[in-house]
Amino acid sequence: MEGLYQEVLAITLRTLWISGTATILAISWSIPLSLILISSKNRISIFIQDFFNALISLPTVVLGLALYLILSKSGPLGFLGLLYTPLAISIGQSILITPILVSMITSSFQKLRDEVWETAITLGASEFQASIALLREGTLLLIRAILAGFNRAVGELGVALIVGGNIKGFTRVLTTTIALELTKGNFELAIYLGIVLLTLSTIVTVAIRSLGLRGAYR
Repeated sequence: MEGLYQEVLAITLRTLWISGTATILAISWSIPLSLILISSKNRISIFIQDFFNALISLPTVVLGLALYLILSKSGPLGFLGLLYTPLAISIGQSILITPILVSMITSSFQKLRDEVWETAITLGASEFQASIALLREGTLLLIRAILAGFNRAVGELGVALIVGGNIKGFTRVLTTTIALELTKGNFELAIYLGIVLLTLSTIVTVAIRSLGLRGAYR
């Protein structure tokens, strides 16, 4: 039983590390892109926002297959040797959650734009300074979007399985382990991991809801 707990803990920590890395990667380009879209009121920015909204429903298996073809030895990035590594999963998850981050940030910050952005520009601030002011005022909304993206990354299966390979002790995460143990008939471990995954998802969901309510009453 002790060995089971240790295995569950190791898989959980690996999942948090991989998904956390994916979230950081997605943040690095999602926030600047969202600010550019918010600051621009034209048909192109509206089209890009609609495009990202549509990408939210992109099947993870399709994304995983595309990344596999790119990262495989015969693919354009095969020389990097990223296939079947934790970094490959993080990259895939970061691409997967980017539409969620961009969509949530742009939609939630639109209301603040007229109040904060326009006011800052009117008072003589540069676009960069106005962006900083916008982020400062929308901190809770930003954290909410980040948590939603992280929650999606933790519960992802297709990308992790295809580009990670489900290698024990290396790329095996909660979702891929649950799928594997179910096929093996090892329901005990699958149930333990399912409870852990559900607990993590519930904690993050409650945090998102709490931040959303706090942001609404500010």
